[in-house]
Amino acid sequence: MLIKLTGGKVYDPANKVSGELRDIYVEDGKILAGVPDARPDQTYDIRGKVVMAGAIDPHTHIGGGKMTIARMLLPEDHQGDPVARTELTRAGCGHAVPSTHLTGYRYAEMGYTACFEPAMLPANARQAHMEMGDTPMVDKGAFAMLGSDDFFLRQLSEKKDFEAIKDYVAWTMHAAQAIAVKVVNPGGISAFKFNQRKLDLDEEHAYYGVTPRQIILNLARALKELGVTHPLHIHGCNLGVPGNMETTLDTIRAADGLPIHLTHIQFHSYGTEGDRKFSSGAPQIVELLNKTPNISIDVGQVLFGQTCTASGDSMRQYAIGKSAHPKKPVTMDIECDAGCGVVPMRYRDKSFVNALQWTIGLETFLLFEDPWRLFLTTDHPNGAPFYTYPHLIRLLMDKSFRDEMFQKLNADAQSQSILPSLKREYTLDEIAILTRAGPARSLGLKDRGHLGAGAAGDITVYKDNKDREAMFATPELVFKNGELIVKNGKVVKVVQGATHVARPDYDRSIERPLKDYFERFHTVSLENFKLADDEIVTGDKGSIVVQPTAARMA
Repeated sequence: MLIKLTGGKVYDPANKVSGELRDIYVEDGKILAGVPDARPDQTYDIRGKVVMAGAIDPHTHIGGGKMTIARMLLPEDHQGDPVARTELTRAGCGHAVPSTHLTGYRYAEMGYTACFEPAMLPANARQAHMEMGDTPMVDKGAFAMLGSDDFFLRQLSEKKDFEAIKDYVAWTMHAAQAIAVKVVNPGGISAFKFNQRKLDLDEEHAYYGVTPRQIILNLARALKELGVTHPLHIHGCNLGVPGNMETTLDTIRAADGLPIHLTHIQFHSYGTEGDRKFSSGAPQIVELLNKTPNISIDVGQVLFGQTCTASGDSMRQYAIGKSAHPKKPVTMDIECDAGCGVVPMRYRDKSFVNALQWTIGLETFLLFEDPWRLFLTTDHPNGAPFYTYPHLIRLLMDKSFRDEMFQKLNADAQSQSILPSLKREYTLDEIAILTRAGPARSLGLKDRGHLGAGAAGDITVYKDNKDREAMFATPELVFKNGELIVKNGKVVKVVQGATHVARPDYDRSIERPLKDYFERFHTVSLENFKLADDEIVTGDKGSIVVQPTAARMA
């Protein structure tokens, strides 16, 4: 079937198209080059409308054990925003932690067509993929968590050959069906189990004798040499600790030219100035990042209201448990290789700390110069639920609205922020980069995030509304692989997206020491640990898309 979208204002930064009036043709799920003499089966008149590729969320917690725990922990959250079963959609509920089906519907209704789970424990990969497979409407992918796992820490401690470390990283990506690798509080999740309550960049693990710096550099180098497109995704040391900006600055310098991605950097940008010993480190951090082109970031913007923090960083989640709202935090161990902390949280604009967190995130957005290395996130649900993105976009695009919101903050936080002096307003081109083209390039999604010939027919059409929050909250049309799935902000067809994975080459002999290790220490066998393709695509659960690695492409 050939469809034509005619007369829209196209914003496609990957192809250097900015607000041009263009017709778009889609056939068999792919965008075609111009077909002037074609006779489309269906034509959509979108004159005066804004057209972008389907949006991509590169960091959103939508699958895995921590989300299941959060749903069980917060039955009161189930009362928020219920959706009744219809002929098209399943029933769903949840405010901070929506159910799987509701997650897919809400993302699509905002114009999103791909979402990536950033913290999949390999031992829990089967459940994570089952939950993502149960999330309709969007493409998915997940980042395997490494860096506190016993086998890897033993490799570093015993000074194993680097080729063996690379093989283990690649094997894990295959076994867990991952597209990238993430490290959470490098070594700190493990150190917490040895009664260490902090682990700074150059502080040694009490048992293994290795440092977070060594963990980061080995993993970052391994991924680069394996040809994995997305760089090491780093949740750094000392999240949420006043003064952690110094650790973040040291981490940036430690990369020494290696590509890395610093995630939810807002939570790692705190100074100790002022009477309360809590201040913004965003200007200093962004100043260095602007000079460091090998590093990309996402922000993890805090927005006000009830949410639930869920993280593999059990060390830091344990530390913030006293701030839980409601008071029922959970911290747990997982298979001796990682941990998990779930802490309900309510961010308040009258709280000094929460208000400053809000300003720190916005300062980061507004000071960072290169939108191609910056992604729009709230670290769902940690900073705020993902459906607050339209509000965040308006804050970035509308200074008068931003100033209005600023005046409602805690007065002491206002006095410590440079936010009113920042005049920048994001353009539609920049929003398209932050939410489409940039994440697609970083993740290696060659046919997503743009509207050029050969791209997937993932397209979002918006009314060009001066109220950017209303505009981005309710797109008029959303297409997934050329099929109309949302009209006027409502689901009109339910589809299943693909799962994206990366499969770098490695020496299969790594399975010999791994098999022995699994027999000695694990509760499952090596073969049962590995996730097969047919476990992901069983029934109507979509397909698998293997992203090429640089080594394979060479």
